Parts: sequence; structure tokens; C-alpha cells
Amino acid sequence: MSRPDRRNPDGTPSTGVVTKSRAKTKKPAMYKVLMLNDDYTPMEFVVHVLERFFAKNHEDAVRIMLHVHHRGVGVCGVFTYEIAETKVNQVMDLARQHQHPLQCTIEKDGTD
Repeated sequence: MSRPDRRNPDGTPSTGVVTKSRAKTKKPAMYKVLMLNDDYTPMEFVVHVLERFFAKNHEDAVRIMLHVHHRGVGVCGVFTYEIAETKVNQVMDLARQHQHPLQCTIEKDGTD
């Protein structure tokens, strides 16, 4: 069975364009986990935290720890909000368990 030709009002054959729309997935906002310097938390503990919770190798952990020590604050990593929040809580819980005043916070990453 053949389909009838569709025609424009002037009698010419009608042509159409089929478009397929795709939903664009927006990238999630990213957040920096910041570690703050204090005068009491041992440097070795900070290195341990960076290795354990941020998967830093020893060399990178020492570099970040020294940056925090000298500049007062340093970036441990950049994550989605939920992951960043979880990492901050993990660090703060471990610091409390060891009676260290180590502080971490999150800040929206502006490098989009």
C-alpha cells in the first residue's frame, strides 16, 4: 500500500525535516575541599589525612601540607557537593577522635 504524496498548497511535493532532540546533561557544580592551618595539629597527621581521604601519594600530601602550613589554607581536592561534604565530615571526625583542631571546609569551585 503506498502513501499518498503530501503536497503544499501550490501543488509541489511537501518535504519535511525530522529533528531528534536530545536532553543536554548539565555537569554538576564542583566544590573545593579546603584545609585550614592551625598551630596544634601535627604535620604527620595532616599528611595521613591527605593520603587516606584524598588518595594523595606521600609526596603530594607533604606538598599540600606545607602549602597549608605556609599559606594558611590549601585545596585538598575538587568534588561534587555530596562527596566534598562527606570528605570534610570524615576529616573532622578523625581529627576530633585524635583531639586535633584540624578544620576543613568547602567552597564552590569557580573554574567552570
